[in-house]
Amino acid sequence: MGKCEQCIVRQFNSLKHLSKEELLRISGCKTSKSVKKGEILFDEGEHLNGVFCIKEGVCKVSKMSENGRNQIVNIVQKGNIIGERSLVSDEVSNLQAVALNDMEVCFIPRDEIIRDLQKNNNFTMSVLKDMANSLKIADNLIVNLAQKTVKQRLAETLLQLQSKFQNNAQGAINIQLSREDIANIIGTATESAIRLLSEFKKREVIDFKGKNIIILSSIELEKIAQGF
Repeated sequence: MGKCEQCIVRQFNSLKHLSKEELLRISGCKTSKSVKKGEILFDEGEHLNGVFCIKEGVCKVSKMSENGRNQIVNIVQKGNIIGERSLVSDEVSNLQAVALNDMEVCFIPRDEIIRDLQKNNNFTMSVLKDMANSLKIADNLIVNLAQKTVKQRLAETLLQLQSKFQNNAQGAINIQLSREDIANIIGTATESAIRLLSEFKKREVIDFKGKNIIILSSIELEKIAQGF
């Protein structure tokens, strides 16, 4: 089992603010596990009792609406911690996390993290900043769903995905999302997402390589995202 103090991943998240002693203690109580593509990391209504540190892979975080549609609220990648809200509230999770590809995660029990939150101010501030950022993402999502058209949301999402995951060797966005996933990000039916993607392809704004999406014109996508 890898040691937290030697783990490169911690440089990308709040754990970098912990002392060697704190990391050694966490190392002794964390559990590591592999999560296969499509498997649930945690579910809505579950008591998390800790946080997950993503060592490898990507997961989608979503919420099921009353009408049974899944709304993806974030895509979380290697280097991030998820489940911080379970630290400050005893409520069950209101989100579900599903692996988009094979993942390696470490689970750190709540009691251990709480101890560090109480003693290490830099760590506490970093965790609070991460939670504030999650809130900002949620706020933006609410505004976009209420005020932007599906076409605008799709254009914006493609640009955001490219910015977040960069391009692979083939020049495609380096994350494989199903058409259903894309629909669940922009808040529409899968058929609508497929139709709009085809329209973007006809306009030569994007292209497809298998399931992967290549952005041919960021400028045109930007215009569409702005409503032009």
